[in-house]
Amino acid sequence: MVRRINVTGAGGLRLAAWEYGDPPKRGADSIAARERSGAGPAGGPPGTRPQDRPGVLLLHGLMGRASHWATTARWLSARSRAIALDQRGHGRSDKPGDGPYDRDAYVADAEAVIEQLDLAPVVLVGHSMGALTAWQLAARRPDLVRGLVICDMRASALGAASQREWEEWFRSWPVPFATLADVRKWFGEDDPILERPRPARGEFYAEVMAERADGWRPVFSRPQMLRARETWVHDAHWEELAHVQCPALVIRGIDGELGRAEAQEMVRVLPRGVYAELEAGHLLHLEDPEAFHRAVEPFLKDVLTPK
Repeated sequence: MVRRINVTGAGGLRLAAWEYGDPPKRGADSIAARERSGAGPAGGPPGTRPQDRPGVLLLHGLMGRASHWATTARWLSARSRAIALDQRGHGRSDKPGDGPYDRDAYVADAEAVIEQLDLAPVVLVGHSMGALTAWQLAARRPDLVRGLVICDMRASALGAASQREWEEWFRSWPVPFATLADVRKWFGEDDPILERPRPARGEFYAEVMAERADGWRPVFSRPQMLRARETWVHDAHWEELAHVQCPALVIRGIDGELGRAEAQEMVRVLPRGVYAELEAGHLLHLEDPEAFHRAVEPFLKDVLTPK
């Protein structure tokens, strides 16, 4: 079961959050598939959060959406209130042409969701850009956060060259795509930046496409994604890590974007950091959800258990 919750982000922006419950019945569709078919979001009438269920807020990465966390959120729902957020510019949340898409806006949105949905003290689980948002919020508002899971996100500055590479990569996309199968094939196999096929990557991008009159196009604006990325790639974020007071797990994919040496340094900088790695790429929670769950299970069990 999944239901949509409308929340208000910074500056009055309309955001879509998704609360996950029991695993879906056989044949149930993902959020994106239901929207594409016109069926609308699944779920029943709003319920009341049990007091013994701590909140978990899941934050996707750049270009992602809440439904990328569906498997993990359903797994978490056995012992927590699992909420996944479509961040500004993504999914079903607002995509204002003039932004802002800076770090303060993303952090303020997450803060607003936690407070409006009464999730504090919350466990934040973030992937890539969502992980940066998570640890920045944990550093700024330690009263709101009980635990933090950082999935494959670097703390070092990536630099101007990285941003130029992304600009060129966006221009290389053969949009519109004729079919979703073409989306899966290009992003999972044919994209020149791939060293080997990544089926989960193809599925990731299929989930963020919508059918238009001329074919399948992303639900987000690529210029807006570049603007969002511009606000973090030139800066390092080590100092904010050092201000995170809660327990924090840094987990990386061995073939991902976060190297082992940097990940272990992040753990050292975090006052209460621990480390894990998976035989996976950047999309570690999508490539092997069961292995991801096994890796984070001991950490989550500890931070979610009432002391």
